[in-house]
Amino acid sequence: MVTASNPWQGHDFAVLFAVLISGAATVLGLTTYLLSRFSRRARLRRTTSAVWRDMSLTAVVMTLVLYLWGCLHVLVLEDQEQAEECERQRPEGTPALVGRRGDFIPLRLVCEASNGRDYTVVIPDFINPSLAVLLLLALGCALVSGVLHRKRRSAEEKKG
Repeated sequence: MVTASNPWQGHDFAVLFAVLISGAATVLGLTTYLLSRFSRRARLRRTTSAVWRDMSLTAVVMTLVLYLWGCLHVLVLEDQEQAEECERQRPEGTPALVGRRGDFIPLRLVCEASNGRDYTVVIPDFINPSLAVLLLLALGCALVSGVLHRKRRSAEEKKG
C-alpha cells in the first residue's frame, strides 16, 4: 500500500535533534582543540601553515554555531506555531497555503502556496549567506595552509 506523504511537514524532529547534539559535540571538541593551541608549548611550535589551519577550523566552528543557531529557531516552534508563522508572513496576493517543508541544506522552513510560489519563514535571512561565506573562508584558509605546508615539506626534503 502506497501512502502519499504529508504536505505539511517541517523538519524531522529526530534528524534535527541528532544534528543539534552531534553539532554541539563537534563545536565543543573543535573549540577545545583551538583553545589548546594557545598553550605555551603549542605557541613555541607554531608554523605559518598551522596558523592558517587554525583559522580554517575557527571558520568551521563559527559556521557550525551559526547553523545550530538556525536549527534552534526551528526546534522551538511546534507544528502549529510553524503553520501560524507561515500564515503571518504570507506575502500579499499569495493564495492559500498547501504545504510546508523543512530543508537542512540550505537551512530553511518553506511555506508552499497553491500557485507554486514558495517563501521561507522562521530562519533569519542572513543565516544561509553567512554560512556560505564562512565555508568559503574555511576552504580558502585550508588551501593556503596546505600550500604552505607542502612548500615547507619540500624545502625540508631538499635540505635533508
